[in-house]
Amino acid sequence: METKFFALTVDETLRKLHSSTNGLSNEEVLARREKDGPNVLETKKHSTLPEKFIAQFKDLMIIILMIAALISMLAGEISDAAIIFIVVFLNAVFGVFQETRAENAIDSLQEMTTPFSRVRRDGIVSQIKSTELVSGDVILLEAGDIVPADARIISQNAIRAEEAALTGESVPVSKDERPLTDENPPLGERSNMLFMNTVIANGTAEAAVVATGMRTEVGHVARMLDSAEDSVTPLQKNIAHLSKVLTVLILIIAVVIFVFGTLTGRESVLDMLLTSISLAVAAIPEGLPAIVTITLALGTQAMSRKNALVRKLPAVETLGTCEIICSDKTGTLTQNRMRVEQFYANRKLQKALDFDRKQASSLQLAMILANDARESEDGPIGDPTETALLDFFVENGASEEVRRIQQDYPRIASLPFDSDRKLMSAVVEHEGQKILFTKGAVDELLKRITRIEENGVVRPIDDSDKQRILEVNGQLAFQALRVLGYAFRPLNEPDELTSENYEKDLIFTGMTGMIDPQRPEVRNAVSEAENAGIKTIMITGDHKETARAIAIRLGIIAEGDLNGVITGSELDELSDEKLQENIGKYSVYARVAPEHKVRIVKAWQARGKIVAMTGDGVNDAPALKQADIGVGMGITGTEASKNAADIVLADDNFATIIVAVREGRKVFANIQKAVQYLLSANLGEVLTLFMMTMLNWSIFAPVQILWINLVTDTFPAIALGIEKSEKNVMTQKPRGSKSNFLSNGVGFAIIYQGILEGLLTLGVYLWAVTFPVHSGAAAVHADALTMAYATLGLIQLFHAFNSKSIHGTIFTKQTLKNKFFNLAVLVSAVLLASTILIPGLNPVFHVSSLSWAQWGIVFLAGILMIAIVETVKFFSRQETSAKSVEESR
Repeated sequence: METKFFALTVDETLRKLHSSTNGLSNEEVLARREKDGPNVLETKKHSTLPEKFIAQFKDLMIIILMIAALISMLAGEISDAAIIFIVVFLNAVFGVFQETRAENAIDSLQEMTTPFSRVRRDGIVSQIKSTELVSGDVILLEAGDIVPADARIISQNAIRAEEAALTGESVPVSKDERPLTDENPPLGERSNMLFMNTVIANGTAEAAVVATGMRTEVGHVARMLDSAEDSVTPLQKNIAHLSKVLTVLILIIAVVIFVFGTLTGRESVLDMLLTSISLAVAAIPEGLPAIVTITLALGTQAMSRKNALVRKLPAVETLGTCEIICSDKTGTLTQNRMRVEQFYANRKLQKALDFDRKQASSLQLAMILANDARESEDGPIGDPTETALLDFFVENGASEEVRRIQQDYPRIASLPFDSDRKLMSAVVEHEGQKILFTKGAVDELLKRITRIEENGVVRPIDDSDKQRILEVNGQLAFQALRVLGYAFRPLNEPDELTSENYEKDLIFTGMTGMIDPQRPEVRNAVSEAENAGIKTIMITGDHKETARAIAIRLGIIAEGDLNGVITGSELDELSDEKLQENIGKYSVYARVAPEHKVRIVKAWQARGKIVAMTGDGVNDAPALKQADIGVGMGITGTEASKNAADIVLADDNFATIIVAVREGRKVFANIQKAVQYLLSANLGEVLTLFMMTMLNWSIFAPVQILWINLVTDTFPAIALGIEKSEKNVMTQKPRGSKSNFLSNGVGFAIIYQGILEGLLTLGVYLWAVTFPVHSGAAAVHADALTMAYATLGLIQLFHAFNSKSIHGTIFTKQTLKNKFFNLAVLVSAVLLASTILIPGLNPVFHVSSLSWAQWGIVFLAGILMIAIVETVKFFSRQETSAKSVEESR
């Protein structure tokens, strides 16, 4: 059973570790290092590049494409086979790149470890590599040090640790050596423990190492990150599902055509085999993976221009499906810097913007002088709470005034902050008079107050004054503001510098309320997410009331919502089943540990939701990897969180996530348009060939099928991938995990449009046979087949315009604004027409020259394709509008 060192006294801790305040002996160190190993974070063995590359070919769609390439080679279509092989190779390269980058997450945790530590062994202090630390070592720490291992404090002086990266606590935490009585407090409340990779904010401490390497809390995070399962994106699920459906259909139709054609004796077995093979190749949209990859890549470029850097291509589309955004508070929803918001002086509570410093000069002096922070070229440095006090003056153009006051009131002594009295004081001298300035917790300060300053006049403090101070303190605390009280007194005689001698008979001068404020753009982003059907969840290590106050400010919960906030301790009492059942009730999670974040993500996923997780700390990395889409912070984020993320925000702006969601939705819509175009075109080809076989008509030659497929599929489909988003993209509800490329009426559109393409092509063939231009059966059928070939190709190019909007009309100003699309259709049309118009290519493609009248019929068929689809769309929009009106009633 794991020892709870936080519950033991210092002596009990040292006995348990078989150590002492003098540290371990060198012999004991060697023995423990042999037993426990080095103080490093381990990583699981990564697969090699060749192994990663080979693994990419296990995908079903890739296997189908490889078979199609081999079939093309057997059919003599080397160029088509080469194109398929190139597509497959590029997809494999992209996959290897993404997988390699993802593996860097655990490695970056290793790089964070501090290289050297000061340790006492055999009573002698020395500096050693942090990797050489063992359990029981006594380490010496001071401000600025990175804690090299988990340790129990054995002595300290005003020690405070910055634990935001591990616990999410936004301000440094005071520490001491006293044992805790709680049976299992959260990490953020283990006040006698120091954790690996956290930072000492101020003070000094000696601590006994209780855990090293993977046995530390950060090691626990690393293990969760290493074992977290890589989630399959909706895009990958859709492509896998599509490939299975296509495989079955292709095999059935190809076999039927081969058997029927052979049994009727219309073609030789070899000719029918080649025709069936060609049909199989044509039926597989071999351009789809390339189109998906290119569309996603173009989406990543668009997102990078808007400060969202994509590390994994499918993440672009996945973010567009997300229904839940789980966001870390500190540094993501908030600015990760304290800011003074409220002042209380002269019995008045004022906002910082309205505060008149001249009316409260003593309060101003206390804020500046009872302060260990100092100015630097990069702004105030020191404890975040104290730097916030100086920031107030800097932001109000009073930097020179601060420096003048510090010079005119030089400090001659101080009483550092400690967690017992919750105060700090500075003794300064001004014009020969020594003055004490004190700041700290209001309730503790009031115990030492005997007088109060009001409008420059000092008088005895009475009960109504104290009652008013406590009321304001409670009011500010309820708003989750961190409240500090300030006092001063002139010093007459030099006594021994102790709290009892100095911090007494104080004059109250005022209070400040400060908070880690929300990012100004976040509230609008949360509102926009809500309009788009996306629920925002706030997850933080802060206290419950602080979390509630920030959530109300951001619009995540309503002001009267008392049930929307839950703590990590309350979460521990819920089973996974109970959490899944009630997960929708909670919008804010406070005092959480890393494993809580993973549980929250898994609970939403168990409800079938697509979950995005944002974060910037080490503690966020496992949840970032577990989520369907992990969003890291580029500025404040640790390397571990950035490498675990699918998308990194270069500006740390929560609002950028919504921009990325919009781009993700556009990407999916464009891929869906390409799928609609490709599959309806391929269905038209399959139906045309199938009916020609059944009707015992002349059928397309393999080269004709492959050329139409190659020319009309690739360029227009890729061009559809860069269409601009439609106006209503961010007012629609998320598609969710159950949606696929065939949702939202696309499946129906593919079927009726594919049938329409087939019927129009067969109709042109029948017209050419019924109303021939040339005499002789061979010439008539050659003309008919050529017209059908030209019609099928041209209809598909006309249909590319239909596919620019699944439900909307193409008769808008936007239709011709995609210049690449216009060029793609033009190039495809030229390549198709050249096989007929260039006499030298006629024998190669088994076509004949056509008259102007015959070309007119071909163009009429193309126009009919647009006219009929537009008519269907019109009635579909009317039906949808009528349903909306009915539902609104």
